[in-house]
Amino acid sequence: MRTDDRLGVWCGWVLVGMAALTPLFAWLGPLGFQLLAVVGLLCLPALKIGRREAPLAVVLTAAVVWAAFSMFWSIHKPGELEDSVALKLLLQLPLYWAAWAAARRADPRLRRLALQVFAWGLAAYGAILLVEAFTGAAIYRGLRDAIGDPIRADLGRKNVAQGSFVLALLWPVAAAGGLRAGAPAWLALPMTAGTVLLAHNFLSDAPVLAVGLAVAVGGLVWVWPRSGPKALALGAAGLVLVMPLLILAMHLLGLGRRLPDSWEQRVGYWTYAMQRIAEHPFRGWGLDSSRAFSPHIVLHPHNGALQVWLELGLLGATAAALAYAFAFRRMARDQRSLVASATAGSAAVYLFFGVVSFGVWQEWWLALAALTAVIATLGDAEEAATAKPIDAAGHYE
Repeated sequence: MRTDDRLGVWCGWVLVGMAALTPLFAWLGPLGFQLLAVVGLLCLPALKIGRREAPLAVVLTAAVVWAAFSMFWSIHKPGELEDSVALKLLLQLPLYWAAWAAARRADPRLRRLALQVFAWGLAAYGAILLVEAFTGAAIYRGLRDAIGDPIRADLGRKNVAQGSFVLALLWPVAAAGGLRAGAPAWLALPMTAGTVLLAHNFLSDAPVLAVGLAVAVGGLVWVWPRSGPKALALGAAGLVLVMPLLILAMHLLGLGRRLPDSWEQRVGYWTYAMQRIAEHPFRGWGLDSSRAFSPHIVLHPHNGALQVWLELGLLGATAAALAYAFAFRRMARDQRSLVASATAGSAAVYLFFGVVSFGVWQEWWLALAALTAVIATLGDAEEAATAKPIDAAGHYE
């Protein structure tokens, strides 16, 4: 073990600890992912913004500043300081960035260990989900009974199903990074099987679709390592910017009719959000204002792009589009890269889930974006260090 780089060793051990906790948070409660802010705090001395990351740092900083400034006209005011989304964003940006920087600074041996822990841990979690899928979340409910906090069967299934979203997001980068660190390739099987079967049995469509999306996008970047990420960057940015027009077209074509109840409710949120966006298209209604539109919108519109348009207007949507563009553009390579392909798959899943499920400002959801970047960066560093090409069949050459 190296001892000449104490900060690298420290960052490495902190990330190993985060890797060990990740499956537990995914299974028992994703709110625990907010611990990534503590990881950033512990690794704050590693915070660094390189020239390659500078454009993304500028865009994210501008977006957070604009979001905080919009509180002056927001129609939703937090009752307590701890409820202030603006304050949380101002703290999360440097802390999550520090966690990302820690992944670049981590000691090589501990970096490899962290990747192996992520891979084996999430594979074990996938195996647990397989059992939960066929037993109606019996393990989770039994654990709640054992600690004196019983839960109804339907709520238990709902809580466990939320974890399938986490695994659907993390499995590509965890499997690819683990493979580069020496973990077996078959660990991807329990990850994907657990995600798909549990989500299917518990009637969650999005994680099932997400696994296929990750494979498709990862394959695109594998075949076209240089042009694929650039095309995805344009597509992601364009999707954010034209989302209001897409919802308008859906409404005019009547595509939101005769849908399952959950999707019909979403379409209702989206339609109402479009009406409010039209009233303040440039500055929006202010940060977290979605909460003020109940009962027409409950908490948020379940569409991240629309939520940004609704709350932060054109300026906020432009910043979000640029952030996605820079993120995907960073994955372009001159040669095929397993980690870059997997990262593109995870990024596409994050964008997809944001469009159909979660609120933009949920702390655990933002933390998962940062955690995905952390795992991808660990894997990218390991791939660069080993420099062992992988052929089209996925084997080391």
